[in-house]
Amino acid sequence: MVVAGAGVAGVAAALEAARSGYHTALIEKTITPGGLATSGLINVYLPLCDGHGRQVIFGIAEELLHLSIQYGPGTVPAGWRGGEPGERSVRYRVRFSPASFVLALDEVLQKAGVDLWLDTLACLPIVVDARVTGVEVENKSGRSRLAARCVIDATGDADLVFRAGAPCVTQDNWMSFWSHQISKEKLGQALQDPEKEDLLLASCLRVGAADTGRGHPGGMRKFLGTEGDQVTQFVLEGRRLLREHYQEEWKRGSINRQTLFPITLPSMAQFRTTRCIQGRETLQDGQSHLYRETSIGLSGDWRNPGPVWEIPYGVLLPHNIHGILAAGRCISSTGDAWQVTRVIPPAALTGQVSGIAAVLAVSRKGTPDQVPAAEVQAVLQARGIPYHTTQI
Repeated sequence: MVVAGAGVAGVAAALEAARSGYHTALIEKTITPGGLATSGLINVYLPLCDGHGRQVIFGIAEELLHLSIQYGPGTVPAGWRGGEPGERSVRYRVRFSPASFVLALDEVLQKAGVDLWLDTLACLPIVVDARVTGVEVENKSGRSRLAARCVIDATGDADLVFRAGAPCVTQDNWMSFWSHQISKEKLGQALQDPEKEDLLLASCLRVGAADTGRGHPGGMRKFLGTEGDQVTQFVLEGRRLLREHYQEEWKRGSINRQTLFPITLPSMAQFRTTRCIQGRETLQDGQSHLYRETSIGLSGDWRNPGPVWEIPYGVLLPHNIHGILAAGRCISSTGDAWQVTRVIPPAALTGQVSGIAAVLAVSRKGTPDQVPAAEVQAVLQARGIPYHTTQI
């Protein structure tokens, strides 16, 4: 297997394939696994539950939640701690230190025997007769070709699927910029009353827009994460907003650059949605609680308690090309459904499922589109991972 992109989706896919006994190469353009959760500083592991006390996402997605706090701060809410009794009034999510998460991801990937290719670009898919048979990569050693029986595109932008010629959809983005800072004032409050204000929350700063667009700077255009010049402008504009934020804060008499300053900036552009595949099935608006015969997993809505989505197998399968699956935020979703599936828990879920499907395809000497959803469901059932709402 070759997995392109070591965000949470790629990590989950690589772990699943490697633990199943397959030689798995995981290609990552940065030097840190975790994607937006680590390099992007988006350090909130959003809920695995439906907001009404029912867990809906299990498997490697839950394993990664616990790994995110293994080497740093963060606490699993009461009621969700390994069978601990108690009312589940708080959603099953955690805040974590991105650096701590990296340490845990390194450890679990190496333990599983994943062949890590860090600081390596996945440049082009190798396509023979409409089948992806490997990936061309480039790093300090030069250009290489990795042959594979199956490829998983977990780039977040469907880069390999797009370059293989399969149809995709693009979407623009509001300006949003997350960073971490030292605030003597907030850290002091957190140390005095850790129950009210924790250190992780005290260090986080976000400028720009929420996912709804509220807070987007007036007169500023939206940005496409699939255009090189717009990626550059998105990053530069985000850092400009950060400079302006600190300039305003330092005008307050009690605050200056000695007591409030940035400590870590993201090392990747923090786009929410860029490009996704047009799959053989598509998750669309208004389809929460809809039964899908080919469902391979569930997702709650991180924004609102109640809705639960069944994710059909076909959202991982691009049209017109074989031998490749999509995982993470570039699966086939549109509109509000894209907002639901782009975040950490469903990305990790679809990553694990893509690993399962890749293993099944290789074991039968075929391609993922030849694997019946029922065979994927059988593996999930054996793992205790629900895929229909009637199972939770």
